[in-house]
Amino acid sequence: MPKPRIAVLVPCYNEEAAIAVVIDGFRAALPGADIYVYDNNSKDRTVEVARAAGAVVRTETLQGKGNVVRRMFADVDADLYIMVDGDSTYHAASAPKLVDLLLDQQLDMVVGARVDTETAAYRPMHRLGNRVLTGFVAELFGARFTDILSGYRVFSRRFVKSFPALSQGFEIETELTVHALELRMPIAELATPYGARPEGSTSKLSTFRDGFKILMTILNLFRGERPLAFFNIVFAVLALVSLGLSLPLAITYIETGLVPRLPTAVLATSIMLLAFLSLACGFILDTVTHGRREMKRLAYLAIPATSRD
Repeated sequence: MPKPRIAVLVPCYNEEAAIAVVIDGFRAALPGADIYVYDNNSKDRTVEVARAAGAVVRTETLQGKGNVVRRMFADVDADLYIMVDGDSTYHAASAPKLVDLLLDQQLDMVVGARVDTETAAYRPMHRLGNRVLTGFVAELFGARFTDILSGYRVFSRRFVKSFPALSQGFEIETELTVHALELRMPIAELATPYGARPEGSTSKLSTFRDGFKILMTILNLFRGERPLAFFNIVFAVLALVSLGLSLPLAITYIETGLVPRLPTAVLATSIMLLAFLSLACGFILDTVTHGRREMKRLAYLAIPATSRD
């Protein structure tokens, strides 16, 4: 049987200092793989260096990693896909292990969980932010990953071709993770070494700005994928506020038969109506989401699983 066609997808922006090392590393680790570099409006010589190193170089003009990933997934045709950042921090030699795990167990995604081998590889605030966001996703969608923000992943064809890719920036890893969790795909995680960037390469991730965007993405995905749970929380908060406002009024009414603070009574009633309206929205949107999830599942199942056979 012919071997699965493997495509290495490398989104990058201003990685002149690192991209050749990435290409050479994956060519050595996976000699038969096609390596695609998608440049995202680099201002340096990333394109020239990548082309000289032998990669297929393409350009995505819409700025943001999510836009690049959407383009890569749409354009490239293969049986198995490896996505890796172009900063030479991920361990190319681990790629065969990730591929073997996916093929042997017929998985749809394997995440290379980062294990830093150098002090400078993983900034303390990035490490803390990753733990907080990973824990948040675990609470909302299930604890199946320890590193949801890793940029080193292997995908099956049916994952890539059924993934909607709506994010624009660094939120894309979160969207990939939640997509797999919500469709209950067969997935796994494998520890891989994580090194420091080479000299001349700088991180494009802003700890606070991008961290906030990722947090908002998680909340939006929770609202979109788990609307009943989301609006139940809204219902509970509004109902508690309404009860807190109305309790003193109820006590006064029992004691005197009067309602001396009519505006407060109207406010408490309005908030309780909003609470039940939120609950109704949750039930309606849950039905819509269930149907949408079924359609995504059918699109996913329409593509055969990737295997060695």
